[in-house]
Amino acid sequence: MSFTAEDVAEIETDLIVEAVWRRYGYDFRDYSRPSLQRRLERAQSHFDCGSLSELQHRLLHDVGTLPALLGFMTIQVSEFFRDPYYYARLRTDVLPHLATWPSIKVWIAGCANGEEFYSLAILFREEGLENRTIFYCTDINPSALEKAEAGIYDLDRLAGFTRNYQAAGGRASLSDYYTAAFGAARFDPSLRKRAVFADHNLASDSVFSEVQFVSSRNVLIYFERALQDRALDIFARSLPVGGFLGLGSKETLHFSRCAGLFTDFATHEKIYRRNAVPADEARDAR
Repeated sequence: MSFTAEDVAEIETDLIVEAVWRRYGYDFRDYSRPSLQRRLERAQSHFDCGSLSELQHRLLHDVGTLPALLGFMTIQVSEFFRDPYYYARLRTDVLPHLATWPSIKVWIAGCANGEEFYSLAILFREEGLENRTIFYCTDINPSALEKAEAGIYDLDRLAGFTRNYQAAGGRASLSDYYTAAFGAARFDPSLRKRAVFADHNLASDSVFSEVQFVSSRNVLIYFERALQDRALDIFARSLPVGGFLGLGSKETLHFSRCAGLFTDFATHEKIYRRNAVPADEARDAR
């Protein structure tokens, strides 16, 4: 039986994913394999390893390899007010519903470097809901969480952030929310006063709190179907009836086993609302 280079790379990918899980407890086993393999190949080059097997050996025997490797295995690419019409719709149609709760909990699942969190924090401040909202910002990458909590971004990204903010219906100037110096922009630390940054893994962890709004954008697209269903089930169990779920522009829950637990609220913006369903139907959906 002959193996191609692609066959060998696939085996090596499986082995390094298993090593990450068994050695460190990070579960990437149900992540999309083609995307994960491309990211591991970039990691192989970064670590100057001749093969993924060599990278696996380094990972197993040098714990210092893990933090940088997680940076390759997780996706940290985002921007402020990404897909601005999503945020515009939150402003006009979702936040008025959230305002009916005496206190609000928001979960940003897969917060990456924090761009989505700061976008929501600014939005909630401008709509007068900041002081009764708690933001749970979670990710599996400790380095990303540190960057998110720091709130510092390259200054050359601010022009794009500003255009998005304006298109999302911003009520002020984005520059009101940051100070610039030495080629970087530091966002107002007061935006973080209602935020909790914490590790949470959608592949292995469970529900940790009831929240009224889950925003998890461009996370599910990197999961295989089984893990997508698991994540959506966690979101559904975190939300009360009438709570909201926001997904990325290329994501949907329509083909998920959890689809019956939600109704479309803003179809184009991929915003859904938690259903009231009979208990037996909810069990079947899960």
